[in-house]
Amino acid sequence: MKKDKKSIFTEFKEFILRGNVIDMAIGVIIATSFGKITTSLVNDVFMPFLGGVIGDMDLTKLNWTMIPAVMENGEVVKEAVVIGFGSLLSVVIDFILIALIIFLMIKIFNTTKDIAEKKLLKKAEEEPAPEEPKAPTSEELLTDILVELKKQNKK
Repeated sequence: MKKDKKSIFTEFKEFILRGNVIDMAIGVIIATSFGKITTSLVNDVFMPFLGGVIGDMDLTKLNWTMIPAVMENGEVVKEAVVIGFGSLLSVVIDFILIALIIFLMIKIFNTTKDIAEKKLLKKAEEEPAPEEPKAPTSEELLTDILVELKKQNKK
C-alpha cells in the first residue's frame, strides 16, 4: 500500500514539474495581473470619463432600487433590493477590452506565423533540392561483383 502512495506522489511530482504545467501556471499569473490592470483601467479611467461626458456622474454607482431599504430608529432593518447597472456596465466594458486585446494578440501571432511560413516556402522554392546520389549502373555493379569474385578465388 505504501508503494502505491509513493508512485502516485512520484507521478504527481513528474506532472507538476513538466514544462506545460509550469507554463500554464505562469500564464494564469500573468492573466490575473492583466485582469487587474484592465479592471483598473475601466474603473479608474473609462468609467469616470464616460460619467463626465454623460453628465458628471459616477456610472459605477448607477443603480435602480427596486425595493427601498426599511429603516427604524436610524438603523437598517431590511436591506434595499438594488440592480447595479453601473457595475454591469463596468464588467461589460472590462470584458470587451480584454477580448479586444486577446483578439489583437492572436491576430498579430497569426500574421507573424503566416509571414514566417511564406518566407520558409519562398526559401524552399529558391534553393535547389539536393541531388540524390545516383544509383550505380549495371556495369559498375557487375565490375564490383567480378572484383569480389576474383578476391575470393585468390584465397
